[in-house]
Parts: sequence; C-alpha cells; structure tokens
Amino acid sequence: MNYAIIAAGEGSRLAQEGVKLPKPLVKLNGTEMIARLVRIFSANNAKSISIIVNEEMTQVQEFVKQIELNIPLNLIVKSTPSSMHSFYELRNFLRNDKFCLTTVDTIFKEDDFGKYINAFISSEADGMMAVTDYIDDEKPLYVDVDREMNITGFLDQSDSCKYISGGIYGLTPKAIDTLEGCLQSGQSRMRNFQRQLVADGLRLKAHPFPKIVDVDHAGDIAKAEAFLNS
Repeated sequence: MNYAIIAAGEGSRLAQEGVKLPKPLVKLNGTEMIARLVRIFSANNAKSISIIVNEEMTQVQEFVKQIELNIPLNLIVKSTPSSMHSFYELRNFLRNDKFCLTTVDTIFKEDDFGKYINAFISSEADGMMAVTDYIDDEKPLYVDVDREMNITGFLDQSDSCKYISGGIYGLTPKAIDTLEGCLQSGQSRMRNFQRQLVADGLRLKAHPFPKIVDVDHAGDIAKAEAFLNS
C-alpha cells in the first residue's frame, strides 16, 4: 500500500485566528498532525509515503526532510491551486499499487483506520472511500450508496443521504486516468474528481467511520484532541 498526504494548503483560517504554526505542524496531544499521519501509515502496510508541501511552508519542508523511515518518503515542494492539483503532482508515486490519499488535517481514530485499510486491501473494488454519518462540515459532500455500500453518487446537497465524505481516499491506479482527464478538462475540485470516478464506471465502495473531523479553525484543535482522547 502506498500512501500520500496533501499538506499544500495555506492554513489561512488558522493563521487568522491566531495559530502561529503552519497547519501540518499543529500538534494534537503533543504530536504534529503530519507526524501522526506518517506514523499511522507506517503501521498500516506502508510501502511508501509521499507528501506535497507548498513552497512557502519552509518550516514544514524542513520537518518532513528530518523524518526517518525504513521505507521511501517522497517529498514534493510545489504550490498548487487545489487539492486535486496536489493529488496530480503526487500521482507518479501512486501508479503501481493500491494507494490511500488524505489531507493533513483529516483526523480519525487509529483503530478505525486500521479496519478501513484491511478492508480495502482485501477488496476487489476500484476504490474504497471513507464515509461518516457525523456531520460537522461547512460544505459536506454527501455520498449516496446502495444496500451493498456501493457508491452511486457524490452530492453537494441531499436530504436523504446518511453519509458524507470523510476525506480519505483508497484507490487503485485506474483512478489516475480519471484524475489526468479531470485536469485536462479544466476541473479543479476533489469532489468533481470523485463524481468523475463514478461517471467513468469505477466500482467504489463506502467504508463507514464512526467519526472523522477536520481541523479548519483554531477551535477545532481542542475538539480534535477531545475526540482522539474519548
């Protein structure tokens, strides 16, 4: 399993609210968010870990360079206009096997993640997306599923969908073709990429997590710590 972390955002909302550290280096219970992800991924069948950081975050770049692993750790330094563009920059590290991609501020419990990865490794689907029925997102992406948890659509609004996207993407190399097609057609949002996966006929499964939270605001840091400690 290859892993990838998108840590190329500016974290402007945190900065405006008085958080001085770059978002990837914000600590949850004493551990930087990016270091926490690297540790969890390393413990879950990691063959490689690839990270993209924007050009302005020199502190994050230096932090990543000092991480010592016994597997390849690939670092791309590039400022991109969106998460989908960041994914595109990481794609060449992800072509040869199943991979798991997430943003640096996606917070989940380790046991839940381990169950998800084990399910994805044994699955014959083209992808397995983390979903949750815990909704605390400013602009959630609703995930429509059938009775077998096959994903049938990704919706900006819904009164009937139980789940929303958790921001953890388990995919096979088939998805790279869809990604490249999205960029060539001028699309620029991860949710549009996910819609295109369905349109291209990839079989996607939804895997429920009890709870996933994002750290977008200063107040989310304490909420994320409380969640991990609960």
